[in-house]
Amino acid sequence: MPTHRTFIATYIMASGRNGTLYVGMTANLTARVWKHRTGAFDGFGKAYGCTQLVWFEQHAWVVEAIRREKRIKKWLRDWKLQLIEAANPDWRDLAEGWYPVHDPNWTPPVEDEGFSGSASQPEG
Repeated sequence: MPTHRTFIATYIMASGRNGTLYVGMTANLTARVWKHRTGAFDGFGKAYGCTQLVWFEQHAWVVEAIRREKRIKKWLRDWKLQLIEAANPDWRDLAEGWYPVHDPNWTPPVEDEGFSGSASQPEG
């Protein structure tokens, strides 16, 4: 797994263990998670407090990430929970420690707006 998370990915954000889920895709996982955490990414995830990265999968091509995102969004909620728990049984926030807390010289990552993912429907 790369230490710098600027790569194409399908991902799942959650409001907490077994909470509301947001499925998305991005070309820059670091920037996208930052947007979810800070509320800069308007929409479903912000409205339902989905700020914890609980699962992600890296892809070589955007079309692969989009295809995987669309497939997962059609799944039953139980299947999504099984996917998360198979890779992350403790529901740890996988982005914990990605961003400096007290570094005045740090700026948030920039995301290419052309790969913003798509909206989700509430699950819960």
